[in-house]
Amino acid sequence: MGKREEKIEQYTAEAKKLGLKLSADLISKVTVGLGPSIYKKDSETVSCTQASELATVKKNYLQKKLGLDADDAKLDAAIKAVCEAMGSSNRNKYRALFYALLCKEFGKESVYA
Repeated sequence: MGKREEKIEQYTAEAKKLGLKLSADLISKVTVGLGPSIYKKDSETVSCTQASELATVKKNYLQKKLGLDADDAKLDAAIKAVCEAMGSSNRNKYRALFYALLCKEFGKESVYA
């Protein structure tokens, strides 16, 4: 099994543990889309306490990748909801799961078709 498959398995298990309703297919596609960033400890996770990182998620993922043009308040609310869904005490908010939840929230799974 390759490193990417191991990461996909790890993320799928984590999603089940957290009770996130994400399909293994979506987790796999988002993970592949993230490329080599999943292998670096710092870029593999999202910090919900770091405003600059959340702004980057909004700009680079929600607006650029998913093509959303909703107002900032709606995008920020979705990011906050995902932070809460993944648990405030959870230190490992994996970017693949974070993005998959946002993707599902806005019904943009077709981006990964």
